[in-house]
Amino acid sequence: MTEISAHANIAESRVLVSELADHVGEVVLLAGWVSVARKQKAVQFVVIRDRSGEVQLVNERESSPGIAEVIDGLHQDSVVVAQGRVEKNERVRLGGIEVKLESLEVLSQAEDLPLNNNSSLDVRLDWRFIDLRSPRNQLLFRVQTLVEEIFRGFCIDSGFVEINSPKLMASPSESRSELFEVKYFDRSAYLAQSPQFYKQMGIASGFDGVFETGPVFRANPSFTSRHDTEFTSVDVEFAWVSSHEDVMRFEERLLAQVLGGVKERFGSQIEELFGVEVVVPSLPFPRIAHSEAISAVERTGYRIPRADGDLDPEAERRLAAAIAESQNHEFVFVTDYPSSVRPFYHMRHEADPSLTKSFDLIWKGLEITTGAQREHRYSELHRQVLEKGLEPEGLSFYLDFFRFGCPPHGGFGLGLTRVLMILLGLSNVREATYLYRGPNRLTP
Repeated sequence: MTEISAHANIAESRVLVSELADHVGEVVLLAGWVSVARKQKAVQFVVIRDRSGEVQLVNERESSPGIAEVIDGLHQDSVVVAQGRVEKNERVRLGGIEVKLESLEVLSQAEDLPLNNNSSLDVRLDWRFIDLRSPRNQLLFRVQTLVEEIFRGFCIDSGFVEINSPKLMASPSESRSELFEVKYFDRSAYLAQSPQFYKQMGIASGFDGVFETGPVFRANPSFTSRHDTEFTSVDVEFAWVSSHEDVMRFEERLLAQVLGGVKERFGSQIEELFGVEVVVPSLPFPRIAHSEAISAVERTGYRIPRADGDLDPEAERRLAAAIAESQNHEFVFVTDYPSSVRPFYHMRHEADPSLTKSFDLIWKGLEITTGAQREHRYSELHRQVLEKGLEPEGLSFYLDFFRFGCPPHGGFGLGLTRVLMILLGLSNVREATYLYRGPNRLTP
């Protein structure tokens, strides 16, 4: 058996499975994980996978007893490097191609796996690094990478500046609920619930637009399929807006470009592995005022239980179903929320200060975005802080942003894991998260 490890550089020498059709008749170097090893008496078959797909390796016992011995000792998910000749074989379902082995080396032998296709989600999360090896999960995180790439490109093309805001804060970023308080030397600090304050600082600093992709933290004890205590937020803030309508137009163009890019690059693979068709939405997205949304939901026979009238998950699902039926659209903006259910920094309507220039975006029945035009006038902002029962002194660093001139602006935050969950038809944000964090999970 040839010692393949003597190759100068496996990373540079290897050929990916997806490239094998261009190397028929040639001897190639492959590296990957063992999916299946069929150890038959005369001919052995090993299916290995790399990031691009799977291929069948073939070995005849009598002609290559050394390779046969290696294959007999293989376990599923062992890491191997193989060398062999690429041949066409129409009977092989894996692309009609197989590789006749000339050498095979085990770089890392795997023990018996602690999970299988029938393992529960909790067990899969316990062994997440193994679970992530599946073709579905490999595709999921390539889709995530593309979504973030398109988002960044869209914002950069819009002239925005990328920021990396701090996640340790001296005061709460939203309210005093759902906060993680941590010891910070001789005082307390808080994990950021959003980069909201620092996005607005960017506008006060003269950046016409800023964006960020980063972690945020919510001390929410919920165990639902849509909540987590740490997640990745995709955030945008930009200046010179006339109303929240400008922000909604920006987001709908962004999402149409994201979904168009995902469909073009991964649409067929998503349909094959997840059974979901990626739909590129038409513009503009439907819009409905919050008060009208409540009426539309109540016409379905459901009464919203929340005392403040805000939409609960069932109301979001029913509203989305009504929009899908009446307008054939997966998205809907719910606009003009009451000030009672919105943060102090959302701008109020001049004609009716009880309503805010704000919105939520619902996709297939799940809220993925909250956005608004912000209040940029110091006197109004100070008044709304007091109205919400907050202490201006505790927000002095934030209020200072608006004392020395700040243009009108607005923005939104988008939950990346929820986007992936809906895009791929998953049942739980845990499946769309690299390493999930919830009330009972801090490992791995």
